[in-house]
Amino acid sequence: MPLYVPPAPAPALRSVLTALGSPTAVREASTPSLRAAKGPTSAELPLPVHELERVTATGAAPTKLTGWRFLVRSGERTVAAADTMLTPDGWAFSHFREGPYIASAERALRHAEAMPKAYQPRLLSMPELYMLMLWLHADCTDDGAEGSLAPTDLLVPLAPAPPGIAAHRPHRAADLLPVLTHRLTPVPLLGSPA
Repeated sequence: MPLYVPPAPAPALRSVLTALGSPTAVREASTPSLRAAKGPTSAELPLPVHELERVTATGAAPTKLTGWRFLVRSGERTVAAADTMLTPDGWAFSHFREGPYIASAERALRHAEAMPKAYQPRLLSMPELYMLMLWLHADCTDDGAEGSLAPTDLLVPLAPAPPGIAAHRPHRAADLLPVLTHRLTPVPLLGSPA
């Protein structure tokens, strides 16, 4: 089934295109693949980036939109990602990045396109676990900036995933969130030093 990629805010896309067109921004980027790219580059597949703030006692998982990530392509290959962030003046380019999460996200998106059900792809970050997931939101009509994590949504941990969490394996949010919440729960200390 096709993925329903939500449209990015126009100012976010413009800021990325401006950065890609700036020799200074590209030259100063800490992304060797982007600096070495031959020919024109394009910003594609905008994904809203949400942060999982917490999982409540009722199982609700509120998220907060923190930016939009675009894959930067040169020819047939992805060479980097471009992140934007919301500022008091609106959406603005933040930085270019490269690394294992980019290839991992592309792989997860290819697998999601082959699923029998349509989804809206997003990225979900859990900074406390140094974890990034492809969030396959079941309601394709939601605005990419809105909508909460539903129990039936799928979460696909991207590589590298934390120890004990299999990368690229889709999990229902209702099944994975308790495992992640358990990892975030502090272990009480037994006794105190004398």
